[in-house]
Amino acid sequence: MNTDYISDDHFHDECGVFGVFGHPEAANLTYLGLYALQHRGQESAGIVSSDGHDLNVHRAMGEVEEIFIPSVLLKLPGHSAIGHTRYSTAGDKAILNAQPIMIDCNKGKIAVGHNGNLTNAADWRRKLEHRGSIFQTNSDTEVIVHLIARSQARNLSGALGDALNQVEGAYSLLVLTHDELYAVRDPRGFRPLVLGKLPSPDGQDAWVVASETCAFDLLDATYVREVEPGEMVRISRSGIESIRFSPPKPHQYCIFEHVYFSRPDSIIFGRSVTHSREMLGRLLAQEHPVEADMVVPIPDSGVPAAIGYSLESKIPFRMGLIRNHYIGRTFIEPSQAIRNFGVKLKLNPVRELVAGQRVVLVDDSIVRGTTSRKLVRMMRDAGAKEVHMRISCPPTISPCYYGVDTPTREELIASSNSPEQIRQYLGADSLGYLSLDGLKRSVNDTQGKFCTSCYTGNYPTDLVQLEVRESSSNGKTIEPVTVVHET
Repeated sequence: MNTDYISDDHFHDECGVFGVFGHPEAANLTYLGLYALQHRGQESAGIVSSDGHDLNVHRAMGEVEEIFIPSVLLKLPGHSAIGHTRYSTAGDKAILNAQPIMIDCNKGKIAVGHNGNLTNAADWRRKLEHRGSIFQTNSDTEVIVHLIARSQARNLSGALGDALNQVEGAYSLLVLTHDELYAVRDPRGFRPLVLGKLPSPDGQDAWVVASETCAFDLLDATYVREVEPGEMVRISRSGIESIRFSPPKPHQYCIFEHVYFSRPDSIIFGRSVTHSREMLGRLLAQEHPVEADMVVPIPDSGVPAAIGYSLESKIPFRMGLIRNHYIGRTFIEPSQAIRNFGVKLKLNPVRELVAGQRVVLVDDSIVRGTTSRKLVRMMRDAGAKEVHMRISCPPTISPCYYGVDTPTREELIASSNSPEQIRQYLGADSLGYLSLDGLKRSVNDTQGKFCTSCYTGNYPTDLVQLEVRESSSNGKTIEPVTVVHET
C-alpha cells in the first residue's frame, strides 16, 4: 500500500534504497529503481553517482519523478550509483536529512544510504559531539558516517565493520566510493536487501542492489539472492566479495513488510508477499467467519488479504470502495463543513454495490482508529445493512523502534482498548483481528525468525527492552530516549 493513503490510520516505512555497479547508465537505472520503490517513501529522494574519480550528488524534497528530470540525470555520470527515497517523521522534513549522505574523510569520498533505525544513535551522537564531531543532520545515518571516519582500520570494509559493530538496531545500507559499492544488512536482518544482476552493454554483468525485488522486475534484472543478515557484500571491478562483519544473532525479519509495507509483487525474506497476504486473509476467514454478502477491501492495502478472505469464506469479493490515485499534497477544504472530507478525497463507496448488503471490510491494520471509524460510517451512509471489520494482523499495541514510523503507545488505540471497545468506537457490527499464531503461520515462521514486537511489546534488542522496562516501572511513557526516528 502506498504511504500517501490516509495518514492518521496507517504506518509509514522509512525508506527504500537502490544501487547499481558496472553499468554506463547507472544513474538512470537508479532513478528507475527508486521509482519502483516510491511506495517506501515520498518526502525526499537522492542519487549519488561515481564516474570512477569523483562522486556527484543530487538530493531534493518531493517524489522521484519530479526530482530526477533528464537535465538532472545528465549531471550524474558514471558506471555506479546509489539512490534513496525517504519518508520522514513529522518535524523532520528538511532537505538536510535527505539521503544518500555524502562525506569527504580520511577514507576518501563516501556516500551512504540507510533504511532502518539505530536504537543507540542518540547515545553515540552525544559521545561523538563530546569528542568534537560536528553533525550536519539529525539523522542517525550520520552517526555511522562519523564512526567510519574515526575508525583506525586501513580499508573501508574494515572501517565499516568497526562502525557497525558499535551500533544497535536495524540497518540495510548501501555505501558508494569512487570505485566500490557495499551492500550491508544488520545481523538480525530487520529490513530486506536483495542482490541482482543485469547485462551491461560492455558484455559484463552489472550488479544491482535494492530494498525489494519489484525494482529488479522494472529493469529486467535477475534476482540472485538476499544480502544475508550480518553480511557485507563488496562489489568492485574485480567482482563480488562476501564479508561477515558481525557474530551471528537471532534473525528478526520485520513481519510488517509482509503485512503491509512491501509491494505485493516483491519477494521479501525469500517469500512472495502476495502469497503471504492471501494467507493472512484465508486464516482471518477461518478465525473470524461471518455471514455476509460481500468482502470489500480497503484499497490498496487490504486487497490481497480480502481476496484470501473471499476465497476461504466463499463470500464474493467486490470493490465496494474506490480509491482516488491522483491525490496531490495539499487541499483547500471548502468552508462549508463536509463530513469525513479528508477520507472522501481518497476513498468513496460504490452505493449501488453496498446498499442493503452485509459487508466485510478488510484492512491490514488499525493504528489510531480514526480512519477506520470514518470508513465504517461511510459504508453505513451508503446503505450497508451490516459492516463487519476484519484486520489481517493482531492488535498493534507497541511502537516500532526499527525503522517504522509508528505513533507513540498512547496514540495506538489497541494499547489501551480491548477489541470489543475498539469495535464500539468504530461503530462496526463485529471486529476480528488475526491472531499472532495466524500471522506467523501466514509467513511460515516456524522458527521464530520474524520480529513481532509491535504486537507483543517484546523487543529483540537489549537497549529498547531495558528502556521499556525502566519506563514501565516508573509509570512513564514507553518511549526510549535513545531512539531517533530516521532511516
